[in-house]
Amino acid sequence: MGRDVVVRTYALALGVAFTLAGIGGFVSLVTSPIPADAPHLTMDMGYGLLLGLFPVNVVHNLFHLTIGALGLLAYPRIVPPLLFMRGFAVVLGALTIMGMLPGFNTLFGVMPIYGHAIWLHGVEALVAFFIGFMMKPDAAQPAPQ
Repeated sequence: MGRDVVVRTYALALGVAFTLAGIGGFVSLVTSPIPADAPHLTMDMGYGLLLGLFPVNVVHNLFHLTIGALGLLAYPRIVPPLLFMRGFAVVLGALTIMGMLPGFNTLFGVMPIYGHAIWLHGVEALVAFFIGFMMKPDAAQPAPQ
C-alpha cells in the first residue's frame, strides 16, 4: 500500500474521530463533570470529561471540530493530505509536550490538555509523524517539494 493511500486513510480516520469528539464534547450524555481537583480554566464553558476520561471545554471542542474538518477535507485532496498529516503531527506533538508541563497543561487557562489527553494526543502524533515524515513516497509520484 502506497504512502498516499495510507496518508489519506489516516486523515479520514482522524477526520471522523475528531469530528465525533468535537460533537461529543457538546453532548452532556457523553461528557461528565470535572473532578474538584481538576486544573482551573479561565475559559470554563463546557468544561468536562469526554467519555469520563478526556478533559474538554468549548475551545477544545472547536479545536477537535477544526481538525476533524481538515482531516475529512484531506481525504478527497481538497486539503493537501501530506501537509495535513505533517501539520497534525507537529501540532499534536506540541500539545502532548505542553500537556506534560505544569502551567502549560491548560494552554494558559484556555484549553485543557492534561490527563488522558496527553497519551492519546501523543499516540496520534507519533502515528502521523511516521506516516507524514518517515514513510517513503510512492514510486509513481514525485516527492513533494
